[in-house]
Amino acid sequence: MITKLLIANRGEIACRVIKTARKMGIATVAVYSDADREALHVRMADEAVHIGASPAKDSYLQIDKIIAACKQTGAQAVHPGYGFLSENPKFAEALDAAGIIFVGPPVKAIEAMGDKITSKKLAAAAGVSTVPGHMALIADADEAVTISKSIGYPVMIKASAGGGGKGMRIAWNDAEAREGFERSKSEAASSFGDDRIFIEKFVTEPRHIEIQLIGDQHGNVLYLNERECSIQRRNQKVIEEAPSPFLDEATRKAMGEQSVALAKAVGYTSAGTVEFIVDGNRNFYFLEMNTRLQVEHPVTELITGLDLVELMIRVANGEKLPLTQDQVQRNGWAIESRLYAEDPYRNFLPSTGRLTRYRPPAESANDTLAVRNDTGVFEGGEISTFYDPMIAKLCTWGPTRLEAIDAMAVSLDSFEVEGVGNNLPFLSTVMDQERFREGRLTTGYIAEEFPEGFHGAELSEQHLFDVTAAAAGMMARREQRRTGAVAESHWHVQVDDSATPVTLHQQGLELQVDVGWRSQAAHLHWQPGDKVARLDWSDGHKATLKVTPATSGFRIRYRGADLKVMVLRPHIAALLKHMPVKVPPDMSKYLLCPMPGQIVRIDVSEGDIVEDGQTLAIVEAMKMENVLKAEKRARVSKVHATPGAVLAVDQVILEFEAV
Repeated sequence: MITKLLIANRGEIACRVIKTARKMGIATVAVYSDADREALHVRMADEAVHIGASPAKDSYLQIDKIIAACKQTGAQAVHPGYGFLSENPKFAEALDAAGIIFVGPPVKAIEAMGDKITSKKLAAAAGVSTVPGHMALIADADEAVTISKSIGYPVMIKASAGGGGKGMRIAWNDAEAREGFERSKSEAASSFGDDRIFIEKFVTEPRHIEIQLIGDQHGNVLYLNERECSIQRRNQKVIEEAPSPFLDEATRKAMGEQSVALAKAVGYTSAGTVEFIVDGNRNFYFLEMNTRLQVEHPVTELITGLDLVELMIRVANGEKLPLTQDQVQRNGWAIESRLYAEDPYRNFLPSTGRLTRYRPPAESANDTLAVRNDTGVFEGGEISTFYDPMIAKLCTWGPTRLEAIDAMAVSLDSFEVEGVGNNLPFLSTVMDQERFREGRLTTGYIAEEFPEGFHGAELSEQHLFDVTAAAAGMMARREQRRTGAVAESHWHVQVDDSATPVTLHQQGLELQVDVGWRSQAAHLHWQPGDKVARLDWSDGHKATLKVTPATSGFRIRYRGADLKVMVLRPHIAALLKHMPVKVPPDMSKYLLCPMPGQIVRIDVSEGDIVEDGQTLAIVEAMKMENVLKAEKRARVSKVHATPGAVLAVDQVILEFEAV
C-alpha cells in the first residue's frame, strides 16, 4: 500500500484528499505557493513543501518542482485533485518516468479524453451519442463565423483543452461568434497554454447531466449513477445534485452503459466523469470526459456510500474494485451548493480579501439528514486574486429531494461569512424557488430566473413574519438588558419599506408575537452580541437568521434577503417621514473596475466617441476575461488606467462626457 501521498493541489480539494488519506493511515505532503504559506491544506498535511511564487504558472503548474518535492519527502504517489495539472498527460508521464504513482488514469486515456476534439471522435466510434459540430481546428474569427452559420445558431464555442467554464462562449449571431472565438482563444491560451478552439451546436432547453465512473487496472469499470449540474453561471456549475430529477431508469442505464463503453475503449482506470447535454425529450449527447475527480463528487458519495478518493488510491495501488455494478447503491438525495467569494449583487463578480468571520453549519450524519462542508479556508484567512474564488462546498443529504433541499436552505441560513462578497444570498434564494423545487431545470436557469441580475430575495409572508418577530424580540431583549424591565411592549418594525406594528409579550425566552395578520408564540434563541438568531415557532416551523446590530435596529440576512430592519417605538416611528433622504452620487460618467483584476486591454482613446454595446476594456480576474462595454453613446474624456495595471474594485478606468 502507498504509505506517503503528495497532493499536487490546494484549497478544499487538497484538504478533502488529506482527510481520506489520514483515514487510510497514509502520510500526506502538501505543496504551497507564496500566497498559500498559511493555507489550511498546509496546516492539515503531515509535511509541506514550498514550490514557488503565487501565480499558478510559477508554482502549482511547475511539474519539476512537484516531482522534486516527492523526492525530497519520499512520497510514493501523487493525487492531482482537479484543475492545475490533473488532466495534463505530461505530468502523469513525468511522474511515471520518476517512478512515482499517479493517482489517476493512464497517460493515453488522459491524452485521448483531454482533447475535446479527439474525445468526440472516439466517443462516436464507441457508439456514444454526440452533439453535431465542427471538430477540426479553426484558424481565425472569420472561419469561426462561417462554421457557426453552417451549423446554425446558437452555437457553443469551446477550448479544446478547456474546463471549469474557461474558454467557453455561446454565440447567437455572427458578431457574438466573432467575439466569442477571440475571447475563448485568449482565455484558453492563458489558462491552459493551448488555444485550439472548436464549435458545436448549442442544444436548447439543455440539462447538464454527468455519469460518474470508477475503473480498476483489472478491466472493471462501473458507473456510479448520475449528477445533475444544470444550475450554471458563465458555464461554471453552482448547484449540483444526485440523482437527477429528470432521468428515468432506461435513460440512466443507457447513459451509464455508453459511458462505460467509452472508458473501456480508452483503457480508463481511476475516477472519471462523462458529461452529457440532455434535451427536453431525454435525448442525450456526449460533451466531454473529465479524466479526474470532479468538484461535485461529494453528492455521489452521499447517495452511494462510497469514498471516491479512497477508491482512486486503492486502484492506483493495483487493487480490484470492491463491488460490482449490481451492488452500486442509489440511496436518497444529495444537493451541493458551491459557496464562492463573489458578489451576487454585482453580477457575481469575484471578491477578494480577508475572511473576518467564517462559521459553517455543524456537520452531521444520520438516517434522516446529513450535512457536509468541504472547505479549504478558515476564519482570518485570505481569499487571493491568484486562484479560484471557491470558499466551500456545502452538501446536504435527505431521504427525498425536497428534504435535501429544505436541509440545504436551513444550512445556508446558518452559514456565517463576513469580510468578502459571497453568493450565500443567491444560493438561499434558489432553494426557495418553486421552479427549482419542482426540478424544472436547464443550463439557462439563472439567466431565465434572474434576467435583470440578482437583487435579493422576495420574502414570503412566513419569512417576513420570521424577520419581523425576530427583530422585535431582539430589540425587546436588548432593552430588557438595558433597563431590567420585562413587560408587554409595542414596537414599529420597518423592514426596508414595509412597516408593521408589533405587540410582544415576553416571559423568559418565550415570546407571544402579535402583528396585524397573525398572532403566535415562539421561542427566541438570541442574546445581545449573538450573530445568529433562531426562532422555534409553536407550530414547529423554525427560522435561523444572521444578525448584525445597526442604527435603530439590525441588518438581517435570511433566505436570500439582505435587510435593513428598524425597530422603533411608535411615537418615534411617526417622525420618520420628516427625515431627509441621502441621495447617492452620480457615477454614470465613469467606467469603474467591477472587480479586483488586471487590465488586459483598453480599446478606446481619449476623444473617441463610443456607441451603446461597444467594447471599452477587458479585465482579467481569477483567470476569466470580462468584457466591459459602453451602456450609451458618449465621448471618452479621460483614460485613467493602462493595460497591465492591477485595479481595485470600483477604481476608475475611463471617464466620459456627453456628446
